[in-house]
Amino acid sequence: MTSSPAAPGSRLASRLGFSDRVFVGPAARRIALQIEDGLDLVETGLAEELHVADSIADASARYLYEAGGKRIRPVLTLLTAQLGDGNIPAVIDIAKALEMTHLGSLYHDDVMDGADRRRGVPAAHAVWGNNVAILTGDILFSRASQLMAKYGDRAIRLQADTFERLVMGQFHETVGAQDGDDPIEFYLQVLADKTGSLIAAATQGGAIFSNAPADYEEPLRVYGEKIGVAFQLLDDVIDLSADPAETGKVPGTDLRAGVPTMPYLLLKARTDAASVALAERIDDGVAKIADGAEADILDGPLAELRDHVVTQQTLELAGSWTRDAVDALAPLPKGTVRQALVRFAETLADRSR
Repeated sequence: MTSSPAAPGSRLASRLGFSDRVFVGPAARRIALQIEDGLDLVETGLAEELHVADSIADASARYLYEAGGKRIRPVLTLLTAQLGDGNIPAVIDIAKALEMTHLGSLYHDDVMDGADRRRGVPAAHAVWGNNVAILTGDILFSRASQLMAKYGDRAIRLQADTFERLVMGQFHETVGAQDGDDPIEFYLQVLADKTGSLIAAATQGGAIFSNAPADYEEPLRVYGEKIGVAFQLLDDVIDLSADPAETGKVPGTDLRAGVPTMPYLLLKARTDAASVALAERIDDGVAKIADGAEADILDGPLAELRDHVVTQQTLELAGSWTRDAVDALAPLPKGTVRQALVRFAETLADRSR
């Protein structure tokens, strides 16, 4: 007895961890097949682009790529490219370049955040040390720039502007809010720079390099940036109750490392006695971890934070950013691509539930 062929778009839905709600109906499933075909080209190309002659650099450069990943940025590039000429070589190269930029940022982020694991495996700096991890990220950034350079000033500017925002987002996260800064607005800008800018480059890049109408570019940029912020706000919630076997991360990784998240910032803004006391316990635990205490001393306070009203408020804030992202798509023509982008946003918002 032979097995039945996979349903159109099922490989994509499975890969993203999303339901088939993103691609509903025959026309949308045809687009899903186009994206799957494009992803195959992206994957093959990434394997080639990440090869380095030096054996150590080769192993480290392929490390996080081979650990997996949902390839959300290439998916969005390929999806918005269907508004133009589809999976043409320029679109495939841009998708590869943006995914390499994302991968490179992960190497750097894990060093700066002191993260132990990424994608279910030890972080690269835990395997090769900080210097090799940082240099590996630099290799990936340079390879991404080489790919972008094939497509002229527009591509180079897209890469350079996005890279600057990534760096400034990390810079501001590192130095923290200054006197006069609103901590919550400051954090939202960090998210827009660190996460939103690269997703915006993906959604906008798919339109630009598929020769889609120029009027689509700005709405797609705004959509991508807002989706990126919503995505990270949801990550802040998921992080508090993460299953290490599924996410590859210890729950509360950022907070244990002293990196603020939205639930924590909302907690710090509250003045009721219980919230103030919980914030003090978290701050005390973070200080003790920095002095060498075991990270599990924060297990109790972080469990309380997970169940606190501020975590629900973070979910509501993520929903607001998601709705704004969908509203930004209004100038796009009604049809399968716009509908898939809307469903993508809605399904993304459901992943914390």
